[in-house]
Amino acid sequence: MNILILGSGGREHALAWKLNRSPMPNKLFIAPGNGGTSRIGHNIPIGVKDFQSIKELVLGERIQMVVVGPEDPLVNGIHDFFLADSELKHIPVIGPQKKAAMLEGSKEFAKEFMMRHQIPTARYESFTARTIERGYEFLTTLEPPYVLKADGLAAGKGVVILNTLQEAITELDSMLLEEKFGNASTTVVIEEFLDGIELSVFVLTDGKNYKVLPTAKDYKRIGEGDTGLNTGGMGAISPVPFADKEFMDKIEEQIVKPTVEGLKMDNLPYKGFIFIGLIKVGNDPKVIEYNVRLGDPETEVVIPRIKNDLVEIFKAIGNQTLDTITLDLDERTAATVMTVSGGYPGSYAKGKQIHGIDNITDSLVFHAGTTLSTEGQVITNGGRVMAITSFGKDFKEALKTSYKNVEKLSFEGMNYRKDIGFDL
Repeated sequence: MNILILGSGGREHALAWKLNRSPMPNKLFIAPGNGGTSRIGHNIPIGVKDFQSIKELVLGERIQMVVVGPEDPLVNGIHDFFLADSELKHIPVIGPQKKAAMLEGSKEFAKEFMMRHQIPTARYESFTARTIERGYEFLTTLEPPYVLKADGLAAGKGVVILNTLQEAITELDSMLLEEKFGNASTTVVIEEFLDGIELSVFVLTDGKNYKVLPTAKDYKRIGEGDTGLNTGGMGAISPVPFADKEFMDKIEEQIVKPTVEGLKMDNLPYKGFIFIGLIKVGNDPKVIEYNVRLGDPETEVVIPRIKNDLVEIFKAIGNQTLDTITLDLDERTAATVMTVSGGYPGSYAKGKQIHGIDNITDSLVFHAGTTLSTEGQVITNGGRVMAITSFGKDFKEALKTSYKNVEKLSFEGMNYRKDIGFDL
C-alpha cells in the first residue's frame, strides 16, 4: 500500500516510524518530510497546502491513503479537495473535512459548538473591532488573569494570558485595532481563566465510531518551572498519572461522547484525530480547546504506546469500521524530551550539524526540525529539532533514560528543559 504523510515535524516522523512497522508492505512518501523521515520513506519537496502538486504526486505514485499531519491543509480543505475530484475521491484521507476542521480553525466556532452540546468549558464572549467597547466591559466582569485568544490560526501564538486589566485592554487593542495576528485576530475570544492542571486527550473517529487513545501531558513554556514564552512543546509524558479511571470516565461521558455526537448532529464530517485540550478543575474536566490533528510532541509519546498496526486502524477509519478494532496499548509510560535551537522560540540559526545521534540506545529518536546537508549530514532546520522518547515503569524512569540520551546529542546552541514532569 502506498501512503502519503503530509508534514515535516516530529509528529510526522513518529507517524512514519509507526506506519513503517506495519507487517503489510507499504511504500511511504512524506511531503515535505525531514532528515529523519528520509531514512524511512521518500521525502517529496511539496508544501502541505499545494493541493495541485499533491494531486499529481498521488496519481503519479499510485498513493492509496493520505495521512494529514498539520492543521493548515485541513482548515484549508484538503479532504474536500480529494472528495471533489473524480480521480481522488476514492482515496481515504485521515483528517476531517473543512467544516469540521473549523473546530481548530476558529476559536469562536469551537466555543459555540461546546455551548450547543453542553460540553463543559470556560465562560466566554467574542468581539470584533466594531464591538471592542463591549470587550472592555466584559473584561471588567472577569477576575484576573485574563485570557485572550485570536479566533483564527496564529501558528500557536494566538493565546495571551495577562495578569492586569490594563494589560488585557492594551492587548485587546493590539489584536483588534492593530491586527497583531493579522486576519487571525479580526475576532478575539475573551474567556475566564481556569485554574487547574492540563492534559491532552486524543480520540480517533471514523464519523460514526470512536476510540479514546492514550492521554498525554505536554510542556509548552521554554523555561524551567513553566516560565518564559510559549513554544510548540518542550516535552511530553503518556499516560498522565492523575487521569485515573474515574476521571477518564467523566471525560468520556461529559466530553468525548457529546463531541462525537455533536459532530454528527451538526453534519460536520470527521474521519481522523480529535485532540481535546483539557484542564482538571477540582475533580472535573473542562475543555480549553480542540485541535483537529495529533499534537506535537504528544504524538511522540502516544503513537509508540499503540501496539496495533496503524495501517489497519487508518483503513478502518476510511471504511467506517473502527468499532471492529480493539486497541492494544503498552502499559508502560513513555516520556519525550525536545531539543531546540538556541534562541527559540525567538529568532534562531539553522544549518547546525547534529552530532551523537548514532550513540543513542534504548530510546526512540524523532526528528522535528532537521534536514540533510548536501553531504548527507543531519543539520538543524527549525526551532524544535529532535525529540528523544523512552519507556519506563513510570514517568521518572522513562525521563531518566531520555535525559541520559539527550546528553549524547550536541549541536551549536542546543537547549532543552531539564524539568519535564516537575508538576507530577
